[in-house]
This record gives sequence, C-alpha cells and structure tokens, in this order.
Amino acid sequence: MTSNFSLKNKVAIVTGANTGLGQAIAIALAAAGADVALVGRTPPKDTEQQIRALGGQSAVVMADLSSSKDVASIVEQSESALGPVDILVNNAGIIRRQDALEFAEDDWDDVMATNLKVPFFLAQAVARSMVAGNRGGKIINVASLLSFQGGIRVASYTSSKSGLAGLTRLLANEWAGKGIAVNAIVPGYFATNNTVQLRQDPDRNRDILARIPAGRWGEPSDLGGAAVFLASPAADYVHGAMIPVDGGWLAR
Repeated sequence: MTSNFSLKNKVAIVTGANTGLGQAIAIALAAAGADVALVGRTPPKDTEQQIRALGGQSAVVMADLSSSKDVASIVEQSESALGPVDILVNNAGIIRRQDALEFAEDDWDDVMATNLKVPFFLAQAVARSMVAGNRGGKIINVASLLSFQGGIRVASYTSSKSGLAGLTRLLANEWAGKGIAVNAIVPGYFATNNTVQLRQDPDRNRDILARIPAGRWGEPSDLGGAAVFLASPAADYVHGAMIPVDGGWLAR
C-alpha cells in the first residue's frame, strides 16, 4: 500500500463494528495501519480476532448508540486506550419497516436517534477533540441509497439517511477550514442483518438484483476501499462527497 493511503499511526473510531458493514470497515482500516476503537452494545469478539490476525491493535468501547448520553464517554475511552482520534466512522444504524399509515412513533424516534442524532453529537465530540489538538482529521458517515430515494415502508430510515446526507454537507462546509474532512459512503444493497427480509422475499430479491448492474448483493468487504480512501491523506481535498458503493444502482 502506498504511503498516500496508509493509516499508520492513526486512531479510528468505528461504531457498530461487531458485524456487517461496520466490521468490514474496521478491519479495512486496521489493515491500512490504523488502531481502531470498536464501539457498540455487543462485544465485537470476531472483529477483534480478525484485527489481531492482521497484526493490528483495537480497543473495545461498550456504549448505547441509541442515545447521546454515552457520546463523551466513547471519545474519552477511545483516546485513553489508543490516543487522540484521527478518524470517526459513523456506521451504526437501525431500520424499522411498516406502512406509513401504521408507522409507530416509537419506531420513528428510535431510528432517528440512532441514525441521525447520535452521529451528529459523536461527530461534534470528535471534532472538538481534533480542533483542540490542532490536528484535523476525517469523519465518514455511512449513508444509504435512501439518502437519495424514497424507499417503501421505511419512513424513519429514509428520513434519517436523507438527513445524514444533509448533515454531511453542512459539517463539511463548517469544518473543512479546520482541517476536518467530512464525507459519506453510500452503500447499495448489501447482504447484512438489515436486509434479511428483502433477501428472503423472492419477489423483492429478484427485483432488486434485476436493478443492480453488477448483478449481485454487495458484500461488506466491498466497502473497505472507499473507507480507507476517505480516511487517508489521499482524500485530504475531498469534502462533502457522497461516494456510492452500490454495484451501479444509482447509475441505472
């Protein structure tokens, strides 16, 4: 790996790093040389083991990402274990499915808190540390195709991911001059826990695959390259970008 893409001596926080997209991103950052704080409610044992096998270093930070109450502690624990944070990946997210006519207020609030509120306040806390240390850094939000499209039966998810796209651009505007690059990865349809229902529905699975030029569901490891790029010096002049990793879905 060339030095321009190296993350050696960098410290990253990745939320929701125990499985799926977050796990793949954490492993990719570690493979590029970063030390990674793995944040979530479930112990990320498999992620730890894979990072260790790469010769990398990680730290586990247990936190409830459905509420902003743990935000300060996440940053404090990460920096205590690994050093000042250079990279934040806001990956953790949840989804609730129901017809809009029947959508429950609790399902709205839960999704908006996890997918939009907490990412903002965690980005704020990390950015404050970066500014105080006069070191700059990279913040990467994990958005969605539904940051651009409406979707079906996922009112709060679509709203949260559309909001996250706008937030990414706003923070890029405010923080680029402080040396903090804020961008987003836009995953397409990936084989994760969030898409089990879709993949098990023969009609929906068929229709989705027919729309993807690459002809397959994404694998979590497909996100690694985009994450390393946005976290690396190679992306120092990239601000407010939304990078699709979608098998060509948005180009269709």
